[in-house]
Amino acid sequence: MAAIAERIALSLRPAIVLLLASLPLQAAEPLEYYDARKLADADEAGVAGAAKEAMLAAQRKLLDAGVVECSLGRPQQDFSAFAIVMRLDAQGLVQQTWRQGGSPLAICLQRYVRDKAVFVPPKAPFHTTLDISFTK
Repeated sequence: MAAIAERIALSLRPAIVLLLASLPLQAAEPLEYYDARKLADADEAGVAGAAKEAMLAAQRKLLDAGVVECSLGRPQQDFSAFAIVMRLDAQGLVQQTWRQGGSPLAICLQRYVRDKAVFVPPKAPFHTTLDISFTK
């Protein structure tokens, strides 16, 4: 019985290898903010000229709208700096976020940007960061 099972396993091995080889490879997603931030820094460094200006303008527009949404009727008391890293798909939609900082505004903005369109990136996935500081 064991010999039959071994022959079946050996005969299926090429089919399994072909099946696994045909599956699309998924990039390992960063699990921590710092990993996502490194990807964002690298992705943003590859954008220059008019594309960089368009990216920065889109980030400002998203941030301005998010601050209005998160601040109306809610006086802010915690003005500590924070950052939100966003993973964009090919259409520029936010697919995943990571946050550094725990102020109510940071938490609200992270929720606000989810599923929003930011800008059409030069590649997908594309990681980008919103850095917010009230002292710079």
